[in-house]
Amino acid sequence: MLPVEGLARREVVLERARIDGAELEYEVSGSGEPVVFVQTALTADELLPLAKESALEGYRRILYHRRGYAGSSPIDGPGSITRDAADCRALLAAIGVERAHIVGLSYSGAVALQLAAEAPDCTHSLILLEPPPVHTPSAPEFRAANDRLIHRRQDATPAAALDEFLTLVIGAGWRETVEAHVPGSAQQMERDVVTFFDTDLPALLDWQFGSEVARRITCPVLYLGGTESGPWFAEVRELFLNWLPQAEDIVIDGADHLLADTHPAEIAEAMAAFMRRYPI
Repeated sequence: MLPVEGLARREVVLERARIDGAELEYEVSGSGEPVVFVQTALTADELLPLAKESALEGYRRILYHRRGYAGSSPIDGPGSITRDAADCRALLAAIGVERAHIVGLSYSGAVALQLAAEAPDCTHSLILLEPPPVHTPSAPEFRAANDRLIHRRQDATPAAALDEFLTLVIGAGWRETVEAHVPGSAQQMERDVVTFFDTDLPALLDWQFGSEVARRITCPVLYLGGTESGPWFAEVRELFLNWLPQAEDIVIDGADHLLADTHPAEIAEAMAAFMRRYPI
């Protein structure tokens, strides 16, 4: 067990599990039915505040760092959503979890969907917070925006590309904003930025997922989005509610794509109510 470097002002101790030639660090808190929070892109602990909400205290909450983030093993070869899903499945097996509620936000929503399609035996339910708009009518715009990010990273230093990206998305005070939600996250993002630009973005753009694959997902599904997330994510919501007709749908008033940071209590309460309806 070891402390996580860069998570300032917090005393977090993570354990390590060896899976498929790599080591992933993870944290388990609480007891009860297992809930797995799949790490999203760039911010290693974006889902940590949500996992710590009091509404989820009756659950065994599992958070982990994907390859290339924090203290987990570095990336070896190209990344892929499929490999990330396989890593999640292998981690659950390594720590003795047979079935779990799976939570994914943005990039990790794609990973959670892939896991649910490929490993229904370990996916008891699926909780999606605005998966990425890779397959929507506006996907060409989203892909073009990500291609520009990748090219900008190639033209500038990773740190400069990160600053430009987050200044555009969050504002010039992005460091203060992210630190307010997860202390130490600004340093962590600057340290792991190469994984984001060189592995996660290409993996996301290469992700193949459609209605036929979605039909393999038969578990209960909860879709959570925000009223202020914009047209790209409005299309995502419509698409996945069509692909997953069993999905329950909750829209958080006033929330945008940062909903896990800004509205964790409301999301946690919705998750807890959903998981009570579909116990393991």
